Amino acid sequence: MPNGSPTPWSYFFVRLLFRFVLKIFYGTIVVENAHVIPPKGKPCIVCANHSNSLTDALLLVTAIPSRARNLLRLTAKSTQFGKKTFTSWLIESAGTVPIKRRKDFPDGQADNTPVMLKLMEALENGDAVCLFPEGMSRYHPTIAPLKTGVARLVSDVLTRNRHNPDFEIFVQTCSITYMHRQHFRSDVLVTFHSPMRFTPKDNPELLAPIDYDRIRALTARMHQEISSGTLDAPSWRAIRNAKLAARIYAPLGTTMSLGEYVRAVRTFLEAFKLAERPVNESGSEGEIVNKEGVAREDVRIQQLGNDLKEYQDQLAYWGIKDDRIRRPLPTHIIIYRLIVRLSWSVFLLTISIPGLLLWLPVFLTTFVAVSRFKRTGPIWDTWDEIAQYKLIYGLMSGLGVWGGSMLLTLPIAPLTAVFVPAAMWMSLRWLEDAISAFRAVAVLTRLLRMGQACLWELHALRARLHERVMDLAVNTLGLPPDPEHYFVQSGGKEKGRVRGRWASKTKYFSVRRRRKRDWNETLRLYDQVDYPEDED
Repeated sequence: MPNGSPTPWSYFFVRLLFRFVLKIFYGTIVVENAHVIPPKGKPCIVCANHSNSLTDALLLVTAIPSRARNLLRLTAKSTQFGKKTFTSWLIESAGTVPIKRRKDFPDGQADNTPVMLKLMEALENGDAVCLFPEGMSRYHPTIAPLKTGVARLVSDVLTRNRHNPDFEIFVQTCSITYMHRQHFRSDVLVTFHSPMRFTPKDNPELLAPIDYDRIRALTARMHQEISSGTLDAPSWRAIRNAKLAARIYAPLGTTMSLGEYVRAVRTFLEAFKLAERPVNESGSEGEIVNKEGVAREDVRIQQLGNDLKEYQDQLAYWGIKDDRIRRPLPTHIIIYRLIVRLSWSVFLLTISIPGLLLWLPVFLTTFVAVSRFKRTGPIWDTWDEIAQYKLIYGLMSGLGVWGGSMLLTLPIAPLTAVFVPAAMWMSLRWLEDAISAFRAVAVLTRLLRMGQACLWELHALRARLHERVMDLAVNTLGLPPDPEHYFVQSGGKEKGRVRGRWASKTKYFSVRRRRKRDWNETLRLYDQVDYPEDED
């Protein structure tokens, strides 16, 4: 059996660099089921959804353990190669293979025959190859229809090795879910699914000459698996409603694992999606009666979605979270907590100022670069690259700050080389907690402004919504009737998860990672719940 290509030193360095940058940009990166990845020497095509441009590839490179695979051979559009840019160097250093796209060439001609031959040879050598079957990255709530390239590649490799009936090739599907893909210190879930195994002996239907329906069937199967682990919605509104429904159903924050939270949101999302689909009224009398019942249920779910939207609109208007309505506070408690949070936030901000001066060039550089880039095209075609721009410009400016600090302190440069990154990391940790405290101050101030009467009116509205959400969750969707007990007890010590009151208190002082209360949290002074307007 082939052992796969050895790990080049450049790939080892680039993977280390990717891991470092991603851990700074994202607050928590949770990887599920990495143990199912086929081991070294097994030909493997890794396929994932593609919603965050180059960042998706960086995540997969770091999410796949080095003990499982020597390297992950990436692919990228050919227009990113051969340029005198850091991005181009980064892509080429990772051993990426260029893929030509028809829309990138004036004549619409794109011959990828040599590239596909190279990929087939890599697979026959036991390598893992990464392909994004959507064929493009975009900022959109829906996974684009998958291209058939992966299925055709599987067929071609099996056909080339038809003389060896036991030759194996695997398709490893993966789902990437970003809480807020472009926002600093947000969270990411990477879920690997059970790999699909193919051999000439077990899958003769994929050997040439092949019925193209087989290719389409395999592509549809891949789409189903990828979408089963992430949020695939027809609109941003549907995702917004599903997230609110999940928070009302299980108001657990980070005491619930990120994976369980995403799956709960997806369950509600699928219900809202099905309710929007038209019901075919043709059929027998019994079928028509059943369809009438389904139609009534759909109307009920649609109305719930509309009411959830109106409730979330009110929360957004006041700038508060659902949890503040779930447990209304009396005025004197609000004032007391406001004073405590304000004092704590000022203290944290004060001690983080020296380190923030080092961060200032990084923040300014990324802000200017992203602001200019946003003006180059529509939201769907630019926002998926914002994280990539922040990562690259942040890395370059951060290295500039580090190198400049050592040049300015040459006599003690070895100490500076360690002290500057440590100071920047600690100041970032304090800044996260300071902004969280400031966010609480802002919310508590708004609670005072809205008054107790309005607060309790929203509380009564939430209570009615909670009853309807629980009815949908338990009686229609089959979710556990006691989520606060079920989800707290399930799972283990997942990354970023807070288990128990003691862990909640001790993790607040963790140097490695901020103890978040909500998976929706970002490094912002407000709760990020809105998305770009859906295009007509």
